[in-house]
Amino acid sequence: MGQLTENVSRARRVTLTVRPSERFPVPQSDGYPLYGALLGVLDDADESVSQRVHDSPLGSLHNSGLYGVFGDSDRPHHKSVRPNEAYEVTLGIVDPDDEAVFQALVKELVLEGSTIGLTDGTLRVESFESENATHEELLERASEVDDPAVTIRFRTATCIEEADDVTTMFPHRVAVFRSLLNKWNRTAPDALELELTREALRSSVIEKPNARAYRTHSVLVNRVENDDGETRNLFRQGFSGECTYAFKDASESVQNAVVALALFGEYSGVGSAVARGCGNVEVEVTV
Repeated sequence: MGQLTENVSRARRVTLTVRPSERFPVPQSDGYPLYGALLGVLDDADESVSQRVHDSPLGSLHNSGLYGVFGDSDRPHHKSVRPNEAYEVTLGIVDPDDEAVFQALVKELVLEGSTIGLTDGTLRVESFESENATHEELLERASEVDDPAVTIRFRTATCIEEADDVTTMFPHRVAVFRSLLNKWNRTAPDALELELTREALRSSVIEKPNARAYRTHSVLVNRVENDDGETRNLFRQGFSGECTYAFKDASESVQNAVVALALFGEYSGVGSAVARGCGNVEVEVTV
């Protein structure tokens, strides 16, 4: 456990395996209620940490929502978690100012053995694994592969804002990697910031989507109260599926940047509302 207290700024990825003690319903868009439950866990550990995550404009806590096999539910827009199934939750933290978030989650979910309480039931943490990497290490990994191809599996609805709350509904190379670039440059040391123009992405990267895996989504990401006291649901539109990104006459710097950004996406998530279950990805680099 000594690695948990090191002072080096690192992106963190935490994988929880959780299990319900009984069958109970959860919303189809389970990332949002799980986000609220995690804030509750953090609040028990350190109220100031919870508030910082909630207020962060970056959405520095990336939460995958629940990943696993669900049952049906009689409740509209709900599904059921089942006690004979285990569910995976991936959390990512990339902002160096939020190292306290990682420490608080470790304390409450592992050392203190806390459960995650949802509206209709609780999830017990069965196992906890963590990975970490610096921006420099991700760039080094990217530089070690020649003529790579990058496959990104968008496991949850990925909502990339193009302009004025309009989201793209396709894993276009420019939208995906410009989103990751913004997250990278907001968290990397100044010396490791990347330059990757839209034109470089358009001319040097080719996307090859898996049409059979492609889906579109409208997911609940927040609830807000109107002036008259009524609660309004906020939805984001996005896509999921699998897409391979290959290169055409790309410079070494463009290839390295794209690969590093893809690897970084496993920690940061892709697009907006990543704290509320959106933009969870799995990355495979092949040569």
